[in-house]
Amino acid sequence: MKEVLLISGFMKRTLVLLSLWFFIWFPLEAFCNTGNTSSSSNPKVINIGSLFTLNSVIGGATKPALLAAIDDVNSNPNILNGIELKFILRDTNCSGFIGTMEALQLMKSDIVVAIGPQSSGIAHVISHVVNELHVPLLSFGATDPTLASLQFPYFLRTTHSDYFQMYAIADVLDYYGWREVIAIFVDDDYGRNGISVLGEALAKKRAKISYKASFSPEDPESKINDLLVEVNLMESRVFVVHVNPDTGLNIFSVAKRLNMMSGGYVWIATDWLPSYLDSREAVDPSTMNLLQGVVALRRYTPDTNLKKRFISRWKNLKDKGSTGPGGFNSYALYAYDSVWLAAHALEVFLSEGGNLSFSNDPKLRDTNGTALHLSSLRVFNGGQQLLQTLLRMNFSGLSGQIQFNQQRDLIHPAFDVLNIGGTGTHRIGYWSNYSHLSIVPPESLYTKPPNISSGSQHLYGVKWPGETSKVPRGWVFPNNGQPLRIAVPNRVGYKEFVSKDNSPQGVKGYCIDVFEAAINLLPYAVPHTYMLFGDGKRNPNYDEIVSQVAQNKYDAAVGDITIVTNRTKIVDFTQPYMESGLVVVVPVKEAKSSPWAFLKPFTKEMWFVTAAFFLFVGAVVWILEHRINHEFRGPPRQQLITIFWFSFSTMFFSHREKTVSTLGRLVLIIWLFVVLIINSSYTASLTSILTVQQLTSGIQGIDSLISSSEPIGIQEGSFALNYLVEELNIARSRIVKLKDPEAYLRALNLGPKAGGVAAIVDELPYIELFLTSINCLYRTVGQEFTKSGLGFAFQRDSPLAVDLSTAILQLSESGELQKFHNKWLTHTECSIQINQEENKLSLSSFWGLFLICGIACVLALTLFCYRVFTQYRRFSPEDEEAEVEEIEPSRLSRRSILSTSFNNIMDFVDRKETEIKEILKRKNINESKQTSHNSNRQASSPT
Repeated sequence: MKEVLLISGFMKRTLVLLSLWFFIWFPLEAFCNTGNTSSSSNPKVINIGSLFTLNSVIGGATKPALLAAIDDVNSNPNILNGIELKFILRDTNCSGFIGTMEALQLMKSDIVVAIGPQSSGIAHVISHVVNELHVPLLSFGATDPTLASLQFPYFLRTTHSDYFQMYAIADVLDYYGWREVIAIFVDDDYGRNGISVLGEALAKKRAKISYKASFSPEDPESKINDLLVEVNLMESRVFVVHVNPDTGLNIFSVAKRLNMMSGGYVWIATDWLPSYLDSREAVDPSTMNLLQGVVALRRYTPDTNLKKRFISRWKNLKDKGSTGPGGFNSYALYAYDSVWLAAHALEVFLSEGGNLSFSNDPKLRDTNGTALHLSSLRVFNGGQQLLQTLLRMNFSGLSGQIQFNQQRDLIHPAFDVLNIGGTGTHRIGYWSNYSHLSIVPPESLYTKPPNISSGSQHLYGVKWPGETSKVPRGWVFPNNGQPLRIAVPNRVGYKEFVSKDNSPQGVKGYCIDVFEAAINLLPYAVPHTYMLFGDGKRNPNYDEIVSQVAQNKYDAAVGDITIVTNRTKIVDFTQPYMESGLVVVVPVKEAKSSPWAFLKPFTKEMWFVTAAFFLFVGAVVWILEHRINHEFRGPPRQQLITIFWFSFSTMFFSHREKTVSTLGRLVLIIWLFVVLIINSSYTASLTSILTVQQLTSGIQGIDSLISSSEPIGIQEGSFALNYLVEELNIARSRIVKLKDPEAYLRALNLGPKAGGVAAIVDELPYIELFLTSINCLYRTVGQEFTKSGLGFAFQRDSPLAVDLSTAILQLSESGELQKFHNKWLTHTECSIQINQEENKLSLSSFWGLFLICGIACVLALTLFCYRVFTQYRRFSPEDEEAEVEEIEPSRLSRRSILSTSFNNIMDFVDRKETEIKEILKRKNINESKQTSHNSNRQASSPT
């Protein structure tokens, strides 16, 4: 597609008016043969026109295709009912001015459809003409995405917009992981607007166009040479070339001379390059040698039988000229389908009662009323109806399915992804707007659910420039002699991390060792120089360091830089090489001993319930053992002492009484388990109470620090200031900036009442070094209330950040990071516990155990009582009856009877189990004898 230079909206309209003026003062004969309105309800001939550059790569292919389509339509009796399409062809000669004049001359022929042009720049100008005259314009080659339907309602694109092609290129770049590209494009509507869409597509994938290199189609090779020399000094080695097929090859010719077609370079061309190669019957080896390793996109057309038959006819198409069979390219298919689209639409238009009539436009007259002979340009009255009919068409063409969506684009946009190598091109995959990159034809995916996940994207292998199959990195350090500028904080305190040094390197420390080790793991050299940031009298502001990296004053920042949200918005960080987080440091003192410290582990409720259960379990065991165990028998005073002794001796597992009953043993086992848990918890809690240190203030963590009003110390230059003020809403007046560990120590020793601070908030790595330097005089309280890490900062989208992250992971896995840590940051663990509050053990921690023990005791007592009641009923039924008979005559009170029965029961329970069993045994024998005697008497008595 050969384009014209940029023509602004104002200039385009001026050009139209100049052209109108030309035809007014130099009228053609046919311009005078007009009336107010003309119409033909049943025309025998319908005029359709076409205008494009005949002497061009695209024009050489589309002319024979258009003529073939006209012949096929006119020779087909099944369409238009015998109406002939008259084809009027105009040559735009690759000029916006000439194209406009040719368009106006074409319009005076009362055409109902215009086909073309191939140039996006000319299409912008001609669209104003067809809008005014209501003539649909079917363009098979104007791919500029800004040719929108709102501005140009009568413009209808019969090929796929460059909008989709640019998104396809963005997917290819993302597939190989490239984040920066250089765009080389022709400086006209076609080039600029296409690259603009590419920038939008890359931004959605967090990539960008790092430089836009434009040139004019008329520029000599010397200017192209200067342009490529300039971009070759830049970082990116990925070039996207979006130019015209007629002059675009000059780019690669110059690049070859500059050795820019060698290894490490990536060249991606839009569909202009396949169009150029396809239009040549045989490409000479010298041309192919220029293009080795280039990746290009070509508009995809399915391999249908219609397409194959058309290609087989190509040699015999009339007016094909001397282009030969190699003159064919994909634009020939779109041009052919454009004619058939117009024919199908006209047939429907006429069948629906459409009228092919034209009328004069009163607006095409001079404002003072003088006629300017503009009546020769007439408005197509059925233009709007025909346009809507065109949008409804749906048929299978040579290029695929011809059907428009709501945005008036052809459905199913797709592209071939090609790799140029050897003597031809090789397809490495496809791109479609449905599923993006794949290695199967797009039409086979339309029946499946769309899948654009990263795991579903596939392409075959590519032979890159330099005859290599390894994917190029896509960037190098700029070839301008400048090393990487690295900002290093000039610290006052904690110089173990980074500090000034008299060595040639200029700096030293833990961060520097990690960075140098990571740089040495990269497969390429990284020249760099360290530049100290700060005056050395106070710690620099780390946010300012990061900001200057984002502003390109430095290329990177190396040091103890914390990765926080506001910084990640403007720069890219590497993988953290050290974990970090904010903690609170407070003064502590030794706790004074107390004579009642042994009572502190349990709450009052816990002590009460524990003592009650000791007595309760002792009583239950005594009840269960009293009848069968002689150690639980004796005088009442002795038995009471036994209950108390047994209960509390279980606390130390020193009870000497043996349990005999099964139920007693069950209760005792459960109780001893409860005692074991209580003893262990008590011992641990008491040990903690007797060995802890106590806080000198009420600050127990960040929450109590926020609620207080005492001053807080932070490290100068730390992000902790913004975090405490903005995130935790602590008053800025409470913040005290401290520059080194000595200042920390003085502030904590003074305390808040003497001009010091109540606590210090800083990151854990610094606090560990601080506590080590003062022999753990102070302690941290609470937990880390932020989680972050230390990393190296780079400018946005810097590929070094990604490569160094991989190197840092390698250092971590190999143990090198730990070696550097041990070298610079060795510290003593301050492991003595801080008693932040009296954490007494309460009943809530043990009620489950007491519940289990209580249930066991109740069940055991229930079973025991049931057994005793059963024995008692067998033991005394006759005695009770005798007693009742004796009592009734005496008229004793009911209360006395109950009292006597209770005493009998208690007396029965107090007896030994062996006595009861012996009595029951004798009773059973007597009952057996009595039953036998009665039976004998009944047998011997006379009947």
